[in-house]
Parts: sequence; structure tokens; C-alpha cells
Amino acid sequence: MPTPHLAAAALAAALPFAHAQPPSFEALDAVVDRAIDERRIVGAVVLVAYEGDIVYRRAAGYADREQGRPMREDSIFRLASVTKPMVSAAALRLVAQGKLDLQAPLTRWLPAFRPRLPAGGTPAITVHQALTHTAGLSYGFMEPADGPYRRAGVSDGLDAGLTLRENLRRIANVPLAYAPGCGWRYSVALDVLGGAMSAATGITLPEIVHQEVTGPLGMKDTGFVVADAARLVTAYQDGTPEPIRMPSPADVPFGESSIRFDPQRAGNADAYPSGGAGMVGTAPDFMTFLLSLRPGATSRVLSSQAVALMMRDHTGPQAQAQGPGWGFGYGWSVLADPELAGTPQGKGTVQWGGVYGHNWFFDPTNDIAAVVFTNTAIEGMSGAFPRDIRDAVYAALAPRLAPERRPAGPFSALGPP
Repeated sequence: MPTPHLAAAALAAALPFAHAQPPSFEALDAVVDRAIDERRIVGAVVLVAYEGDIVYRRAAGYADREQGRPMREDSIFRLASVTKPMVSAAALRLVAQGKLDLQAPLTRWLPAFRPRLPAGGTPAITVHQALTHTAGLSYGFMEPADGPYRRAGVSDGLDAGLTLRENLRRIANVPLAYAPGCGWRYSVALDVLGGAMSAATGITLPEIVHQEVTGPLGMKDTGFVVADAARLVTAYQDGTPEPIRMPSPADVPFGESSIRFDPQRAGNADAYPSGGAGMVGTAPDFMTFLLSLRPGATSRVLSSQAVALMMRDHTGPQAQAQGPGWGFGYGWSVLADPELAGTPQGKGTVQWGGVYGHNWFFDPTNDIAAVVFTNTAIEGMSGAFPRDIRDAVYAALAPRLAPERRPAGPFSALGPP
């Protein structure tokens, strides 16, 4: 079955390049083509923005390989942790309205949520600690197969079957990994915070996110249940010699553990709305969200002070949220030391991904945003593909960057001087 390679649209007439030769994205096209030809990913949508304008857009490969359905720019993806920035932004909107308090304990809204320390004691967990993953909570897939979350039957928000109330009860019955505020561990904290947000407002988390973020920004394809199943991509998992169509449920190896997926959750209105992993949406919608963070954005939902708070490194690089040089803000990792991280991105870049096969970043120093959505777990999130995309983006745009903003060190050769 031949692989459809939809022509890239590097917009030569885009405003940033009106008086200069537009950048060449041939290397970026080659990265996408190679990943599909080598059968590392099944399909992808890649968008790149520079100074607020889309300068590259590409849909390639298949939304459904077996049906021969090509990927489209408006294809809908299961977002997994791409959910977190939008829920975090909604939380800051509630803070601005006085409905949440960053330093208040979650028990103000969830009085029964009182996990204990291993040695005893029930410390307070604040909204801030939930947003920054410094709450002492965990994820089942971050633990061994016989870890405490797995033994307690905690859902990571990617499968179905539990109510939010029951999942919060199970989480609260597992001892904390550390005292809140004394460490960093990626966790179900946004699921817990989603419950607090709903209790604080008296409406559901999907209603909150639509009211505060996706509705005002016109993100019509983004929500907690897919509205147009015909555009929903089929989920695949890494396999040899090619990715495997993901069953429901599926246990996909991840490090020394595995991740429990249920692709059918995307159409299940009865599944609890996971604040950390439960949304679906398109690449253009999420790019709209990222571009709303720019200082000069005409469409925005957060004040400049709220954006600065979200993009601040609240943990320090010792968190190593995405390896050396990366701390964590509200909903995403924050680049504290580009040289230590080994990346051409500017200091202050925010970045994260999603285990269904997604990666994205916004570099405010260089005013570059990229959204890379694939339907292939785990390669699309943390394999060679997103790193190669990143380097090709900076290689293409390096000639446009001011000398003091160009990649330094080993990345200085990405573009001409």
C-alpha cells in the first residue's frame, strides 16, 4: 500500500518573510518522509509558527493505515498529556476569578482527599503543588508493574471503567511518594485538581475548559469526547517491522513499566474527564492555544501575568522534567539550561507531549512554536522523530533569527551565519 505524502505548504508569502527569501523546509519534509518510510510512525500532522504566523504545515501518512484513510490537517487525535496545559490554563482563569487559590489546600474543595505520608501524618497539598507535580503523587506507569498505584487499581486517566470519585479514593489510599513541596514526580495531580475545579465551580471539568479556554479561543474540535468520529485517527503502538494497531485496552511497554490505554475512551461520554490525559483535539486547535501565549496575541484567555506564572520554572532544573536542564512550570516543562539540555531551543522554552504520540514546544525567546501530533505511541512522543523535527525547524529558521538568538554550541551549524 503506497504511503500518501501530502505536499508541504511552507508559506512563502507569510508576513515574516515578505521582504526576505523564505526559509527552506526541505530538511523538515525529509524528517517526516523518513519516519513514515521507515515505518516508525503511521501518520502525522506537523505545524510550525514563527512570529505568530504559520510558516509550515504538513499532514502525512495515514490516519488509518488498514482503511487507507490519509492523514488530514484537521484529523482529531487523542491528546493524553497535551490535556494538561489547557486544564492548567483553565485553573489560572479560576484563580483570577477568585474561585481557586494557588496556596489553598485541595481539601478546601475535596475534603475526603487526604493521602498520608509513609511514616504517618496527613500533609496539605496545595493547588500550586498539584499544578507543578510537587504534590507527592505518582503515575502507575512511572512505577514497576507491582508498584503501589497498580496494586491499588489507580487509573492514569487513559483507560475507562472508574468514576473520578472512586479514582480519587484509590489515589488517597496510597501513601505519598514524598512530602508535598519536597520533590518532583510526574503524576495524576491534574486529575485530582480537575476534581477540585469542578467542586469549586459547581460545573464539570469539560464545561470549565470549554468556558474558560477552548470556547473563547475558537478551538471547536477540542474537548473531552470526540464530536466527529469520522475524523478521529486510529491509534497505533510501536512494533516490528511496523507499528501495531492498538487494541482496547492495550498495555504498551514504557521504560521498565507499561502504560494502560483504552482508545475507545475518546468516544465514551461516561468516562471520567481526566484533567491530565482525557481530551481530544486537532493540531491547528492546539497551535491556536500556543499562539495565544505570545505577548502580542490578539486572541488570548490569560493575562500577561498569568502566562508568565505558567511559564516560570517553579521547580528548578533539578527536577529534570525532560532530562538535564529542564524544570517545570504549570502544565509543561520549562527549559532552564539549553546547553545542559543539548537543544537549540531558547531559554524559557516550554515543551511537553502526549503518550499517544505527540510533542510540541513554544520558544518565546525565538518566537517559534511547533506542534507535532502523530498516531503512533511511543515514537511520536519521545523517539527520534520529535528530536529530528525540532532540529530541522531550527535549521530552517536560523537565518531569520537575530545573531544573539541563534542556536549556540553544537547547534550553531544548524543554519548559515
